Amino acid sequence: MFSLSRQTISRISSKAQAPLRLSGIASFSSIDNLELGKGLGKTSTGLTGLAVDHDAVPKMITKYQALLDTMAISDMPESYQYRKVVEKMCRYRIQACLDNPEDPDKVEELCNCGQVEELVVQADDEMEVLQMILEKRWWERIPEEDMEVDHNPDPEQDANNATWEGNPDEK
Repeated sequence: MFSLSRQTISRISSKAQAPLRLSGIASFSSIDNLELGKGLGKTSTGLTGLAVDHDAVPKMITKYQALLDTMAISDMPESYQYRKVVEKMCRYRIQACLDNPEDPDKVEELCNCGQVEELVVQADDEMEVLQMILEKRWWERIPEEDMEVDHNPDPEQDANNATWEGNPDEK
């Protein structure tokens, strides 16, 4: 893996008229070991249309906190399963970011759902879903206490008894 030493960065920085900055975040002189493709040395996500964002970790904190705040001020019941799952996910991802603010690779490893740039997009997408659920008030459509679930642990039993219109086996 290609990496720039502090000495190389200092030499490049001294030749520049102004202090060099990497993506507007860190001065080259403040980086001990810049590794291409990792952390601040990341130049591509490898995904078409998704640019590298060196501010993705703080954005994740902001966006996932916005999801929690939106649910907190809504009238969505705390017992609604969607709310439970999303709150748990948001809290976990926020904690991963708070514990590793300078290490996006560690945040990616802990969240195990893609690159930090993808996690920011996921937060935006989740906010759209949340807004739709709040608007449609889906928790009122299927009351949890009235729901009966017929669980059959043997899928073969149901598959053999299934009848379908236009069954291709019937000729």
